[in-house]
Amino acid sequence: MSAERKAFAASDADWAYHGGEYVKLGDVRLSPATHGLNYGTGVFEGIRAYWNESKGTLQVLKLREHYERFEKSCRILQIELPHTVDELCDITLEVLRRNAPREDTYIRPLAYKSATAIGVKLALDSELSIFTVPMGNYVELTGLRCAVSSWRRTSDNAIPARAKLTGSYINTALAVDTAQRAGYDDAIFLTGDGHVSEASAANIFLVRKGALLTPPPTADILEGITRDAVMELAEEELGLPTTQRDIGRTELYAADEVFLTGTGFQIAPVVEVDERPIGTGEMGPVAGRLQELYFAAARGEWDKYGDWTVAVEVARQAAG
Repeated sequence: MSAERKAFAASDADWAYHGGEYVKLGDVRLSPATHGLNYGTGVFEGIRAYWNESKGTLQVLKLREHYERFEKSCRILQIELPHTVDELCDITLEVLRRNAPREDTYIRPLAYKSATAIGVKLALDSELSIFTVPMGNYVELTGLRCAVSSWRRTSDNAIPARAKLTGSYINTALAVDTAQRAGYDDAIFLTGDGHVSEASAANIFLVRKGALLTPPPTADILEGITRDAVMELAEEELGLPTTQRDIGRTELYAADEVFLTGTGFQIAPVVEVDERPIGTGEMGPVAGRLQELYFAAARGEWDKYGDWTVAVEVARQAAG
């Protein structure tokens, strides 16, 4: 059976940013007539902040890069953001300071059509919310069993793949549900023309014949920020440049290694696809080494990649 994918709950007592001010999450109320709820007209980001015990800081990973992508997603969906990227970064850091979590934390910016109106269109008022939840490992990091999904990845010409749209994640939910009901951990999407696209909510890499491969942006992928970080680490630290090209389904079976990358997944090796072992059937050396390098940079423990994170000092909570 598959390992249960974890869900992480937000607390009503935590601070959030909503309606242009800092409020307790439990005080935010949305009408069931909200357009974004009825039609999926929203965009979001997922940002990780890693707790560094020795420094007493949260290290917010790739904060600006995430908000730059968020702004582009909003542009695609005709959502007017009330803040610049710099202001969004500052607001996020303030939310973290107010909540003061001393554990790995996930940050969720969400912008959506807020009108309480029935009717499919985009020329409507929008709202911005930013909240946080504790988040450890979203999936198992030592080896996932995956299946190629019968559900195809949504085409960029139908629902934009390079934007993180709330409505488009029904594609993900259908594929994950089918895979997990069959006993797998995750699903791998193919494009409409049968090439490998990505996993349910993560980009995919292969190691084959000594080369590192990943599908190109034209394969209906989300252009992942962790994907970019992994390509940088692989080339700079392992001397292994990445080739972006179309990948056939059976190349998954013939690969020496397969691994998934994303804010939620981090770097997660795949040890089996469609009941076929990948390589030795265990985490491979490239994925293992990239995991080590990635977590050192993400937790603010590697000066060379110090610009990857922004440190937030977290005050120790007084005993109640």
